[in-house]
Amino acid sequence: MATIFSRIVAGEIPCYKIAEDDNYFAFLDINPLAKGHTLVIPKREEDYLFDLTDEELSGMICFAKKVAASIKANLDCKRVAVVVLGMEVPHAHIHLIPINSEADVDFHKEKLKLTPEEFVEVMNSIKL
Repeated sequence: MATIFSRIVAGEIPCYKIAEDDNYFAFLDINPLAKGHTLVIPKREEDYLFDLTDEELSGMICFAKKVAASIKANLDCKRVAVVVLGMEVPHAHIHLIPINSEADVDFHKEKLKLTPEEFVEVMNSIKL
């Protein structure tokens, strides 16, 4: 059975797409810690990030770097945090989170509640 992320890539579930190439896909997290919180995934389903091949992992990091550069250039943040938790969805993924301090990366704090219009505005500001 396909993961929710694979279903997003296939277009079965809508998302706020930021970037895509032949192997990777980036979209806004619908439960963000900050405006611009983006998920980067390989299109090939693999549960654990470090089970990706070396080529896939390095390609994913390079893809994420481009997305992070757009986030940093277009949103008010000092850095873009990179977080790998990998437990909530069985599909390897990287969180890119715009931050101004380390305290901004606290997955226990209440998530932002954005309207569809706010998601579209953020998506359009960082979309590649």
